[in-house]
Amino acid sequence: MTEPPARLQTSTSPPCETGAPPVKGIVNVLVTGVVAAAFETNCYVLATAEGEQCIVVDPGIGVMTALDEVLARHRLHPAAVMLTHGHLDHTFSVAPVCGAKGITAYVHPADREMLADPAKGLSTDLTSLFGGKLSYTAPEDVTELPDGGTISVAGLEITVDHAPGHTRGSVLFRMPAEDTELCLSGDVLFAGSIGRTDLPGGSMDEMMRSLREKILPLDDATVVLPGHGGATTIGRERATNPYLLEVGRPGKMRGW
Repeated sequence: MTEPPARLQTSTSPPCETGAPPVKGIVNVLVTGVVAAAFETNCYVLATAEGEQCIVVDPGIGVMTALDEVLARHRLHPAAVMLTHGHLDHTFSVAPVCGAKGITAYVHPADREMLADPAKGLSTDLTSLFGGKLSYTAPEDVTELPDGGTISVAGLEITVDHAPGHTRGSVLFRMPAEDTELCLSGDVLFAGSIGRTDLPGGSMDEMMRSLREKILPLDDATVVLPGHGGATTIGRERATNPYLLEVGRPGKMRGW
């Protein structure tokens, strides 16, 4: 992930210079970040301005050096780590970030057990891949995210939407901008796709329900910052994403 301009303004590129078309209306939110060395997981940094407190979202594998450079360049001071879900590729560096900065990690209660034992969220193949090769440390200070509702961190008002399907505790983080809204979708929604549902705690039925009840009601102008890949908008996904087209078909969800 190439670091984007410090502040996203009208007619600038979207967060992390994804190559998507310019996104209008994002002001007064600094959005930057890095891509993890493994699985290209997006680690976002959010703040109201340079030189202020910030939130680190989903610090994955191998992000610490690049993340420290971003924080130093923008004179940012982490106030919290917030996790969209408990999979190791999104949480691996949570303890180093929290321990070095003396801050709290926030995770949904349904995924908290994965912070203590990441294997609970992995398949047998992934457990074999990671087993003995990565030295993971659980964070000491963990606070459970509300199951819905809004929290205030680093001067930002963040709405937490529980959106299970990828994991039991997957969430969306939403925050207002001047003419639109940002949605950090984790592995719920990607540009053109959705997160896998075949790992422990995953459920395609729950994923489709989350898409119907938590994603489709969002405004078309909402800017989506996914856990992997480039930024998109709800309008673009509503028109082109095959999973949203399926779940949005009249009568498709009848009886759920």
